[in-house]
Amino acid sequence: MTRLNIGLSWRELFFIAFCLITLIQLFYYSWFFRRLAFFSPPEKAQSQQHPVSVIICARDEAAKLVSHLPGALVQTYPSTHEVIVVNHNSQDDTRFLLDEFKKTFKGLHIVNLEQEAIGIPGKKYPLSMGIKEAKYGIVLLTDADCVPASEFWMQKMQDGYNNGIEVVLGYSPYKKTSGFLNKIIRFDTFHTALQYFSYALAGIPYMGVGRNLSYKKDVFLKNKGFSAINHLPGGDDDLFINKVANKENTAIVIDPDTFTMSEPKKTFGEWFRQKTRHYTTAKYYKPLHKFLLGSYSVSHLLFYPLFIVSLFFDWRYALGIFGLRLIIQGFVYYRCMRKLQEDDLFAWWWLLDIWMFVYYLIFTPTVWKKPRPTWN
Repeated sequence: MTRLNIGLSWRELFFIAFCLITLIQLFYYSWFFRRLAFFSPPEKAQSQQHPVSVIICARDEAAKLVSHLPGALVQTYPSTHEVIVVNHNSQDDTRFLLDEFKKTFKGLHIVNLEQEAIGIPGKKYPLSMGIKEAKYGIVLLTDADCVPASEFWMQKMQDGYNNGIEVVLGYSPYKKTSGFLNKIIRFDTFHTALQYFSYALAGIPYMGVGRNLSYKKDVFLKNKGFSAINHLPGGDDDLFINKVANKENTAIVIDPDTFTMSEPKKTFGEWFRQKTRHYTTAKYYKPLHKFLLGSYSVSHLLFYPLFIVSLFFDWRYALGIFGLRLIIQGFVYYRCMRKLQEDDLFAWWWLLDIWMFVYYLIFTPTVWKKPRPTWN
């Protein structure tokens, strides 16, 4: 009898833990993520017409620039604008290719960097030079391997600049291809966007993605650029936004015309190296952001193991709690996936959510891993 009672007490303990973890998960979905699910951009009488400098950094990206750069150069934007490509010490045909583009597109501004910046690894040095060369007060950032989803990317990204707004966060999904790896990569991108968009809507912006990001040049200059993080290979997008973004100065734009499409990695190894590089900056976030992101990740990681153990306590209660979370999560995912044009992932979301348990086991240790010094 003593052994049985001890066994039941442990089951009760695990069941209580399962209930608490589920409550944490439901808090995030009902308080944060519902904001994106029900987000509607404010109505505007007309689009903004700010002068804009698009900035693209490239290092040995000739093959990608051939197919992707025209998307930025042929934008329909009636106001003054320029496209700056920073050629960072490329050893391929990037320089010659850009010279050929310049003959056709007079709005292309080429910045050739032929040396490395000692002590400044990553993309921050060429990006800083691009922002320094920008003629206009608003910069719009993307990468050499990205292409705008429409000719109105530049125009509609400016719609986020209402009074007081200095930072506009956009979305950059990966292209849809066959295979489960593509679904994993795209779900991860969606899941990340679900968080940083929802946190921004809740007045706690913590990051942006450099593949589709805009801010005012004055914000960059007033905060002394990337000087505080120059020693880190990454952080030119997320850590900079983590520093300068706040409740009053940040907006999001999720119009499908503003998306910038990227080519996904073809192998798990390539994707793992990419994700490892991204995660190494998370430990430098503000304490509140680390707490909120960490609490969500830990609760997500523990949810399925505790659910399985709780089935041995009372499978009816366990399934009921599991079902409640499933319904709320599925509803939020459905609405958010529609908004971000990831509808085809919805049929897989339950399996991809289980995959997140494995995901956290794989990538959590990389938060403390020393990052690679290169940026491409």
